[in-house]
Amino acid sequence: MATALVVGNIIGIGIFVQPASLAPYGLNALLAWAVTVIGCIALALALALLARQMPQADGPFTYIGTALGGVWAAAALWCYWIAVWVGTATIAVGVAGYVATELPVFAGVPPAILTAGMLWLFTLVNLLGLRSGGRVQVLTAALKLTPLVLVLGFGLWTLLSEPAAFVSNVPPTPVTLSGTMAAAAIALFAMLGIESAVVPASRVQNPERTLPRATLTGTLLAALVYVAVTAVALLLIPQARLAASAAPFVTVLDHFIGVGNGRWVGFLILVSGMGAVNGWTLLSGELTRTLASHGLLPALLGRCNRRGAPAAALLLVAVLGTLLALMNYSRSFVEGFTFLTVVATAANLPIYTCCALALVVLARRRPGSLPRPAVTVGLIGIGYTVFVFAGIGTEPFLWALALMATGIPIWLLRRRRAAAAALPEPKA
Repeated sequence: MATALVVGNIIGIGIFVQPASLAPYGLNALLAWAVTVIGCIALALALALLARQMPQADGPFTYIGTALGGVWAAAALWCYWIAVWVGTATIAVGVAGYVATELPVFAGVPPAILTAGMLWLFTLVNLLGLRSGGRVQVLTAALKLTPLVLVLGFGLWTLLSEPAAFVSNVPPTPVTLSGTMAAAAIALFAMLGIESAVVPASRVQNPERTLPRATLTGTLLAALVYVAVTAVALLLIPQARLAASAAPFVTVLDHFIGVGNGRWVGFLILVSGMGAVNGWTLLSGELTRTLASHGLLPALLGRCNRRGAPAAALLLVAVLGTLLALMNYSRSFVEGFTFLTVVATAANLPIYTCCALALVVLARRRPGSLPRPAVTVGLIGIGYTVFVFAGIGTEPFLWALALMATGIPIWLLRRRRAAAAALPEPKA
């Protein structure tokens, strides 16, 4: 289930909508993916090493707090918490685009209503308990690979039978450093979720073995598939057509098997997207529960119902995600999805940076306790997050800093309350 959570959260709807978001960048997108794969593998290794070093920890909060201090853990986790429910809403927006394309009966339903319905459906699933959400994740993780395998298979067949097709629609957009950096910020959104197994770490069996294996296996599998699929879409479909598509994978499959036939495979893409909404809903509930247990959110949000699900936490993130999704529909579909993608990515970067830095600090502080390459892995992870921050643009960067800063006063308030609770009762 831990591996399925990683694979299911990474391979969500992002890769199925992202070809349209990346199309304007042309070949810069492929260079961006090369950088993204290297950076995400380094971050996955950093998380795996931290999980092995602290198997009884409750995830990134303890990793960062142990190495850098509680205030950094609070700021990073607060920013990540916002990123999770923003990301969940973003995925639901992407799924709604495919629903309108694949199921004509819903064509007249406002996308905002479809998005909200998706969020609340999987909130109800996860209210039935952690294993309920986990079972849905295992099933959808298996089914969601089918459309990816089909695109890869058709792409390989085209490469062998008609290799000239891969150079007939090469995007004319020039390759630049700024273009690659901007595309890398969008590409990272599709890889968000590499940390999925370690967030509910305290509830995973045999964490010292399970967490590193699940994190690395899920990240490597998703990265290899993503690069190949992106290359097929960008090189075989005209740039303008791909950029304008609300369901780019259907467009790609229509190219191979005839117009109108791709939508049948699109049903599996819907399953993939719904599985990702389920997985991120599960993750957001667990993360909210963790923050509440550390005093960064009201204690009510840390309580579980009789099925072991953090009910109040799940309901809160469903409300927040619904409000964000409704606000987003003032934009066009692709523009709105791309905007939310960048915001969610920016809000995720602080926790990745802090975890990579925590690995470096612990390796220096505890010589011999971690493998020798640990410092190098951490530095590569830090360098990658800085690279993405530079390409993400000034506005999203400032949003990420502002979101992270809002966690600091919450941490200070928690410290003040803890200190007040420790004071002896005044004498009469």
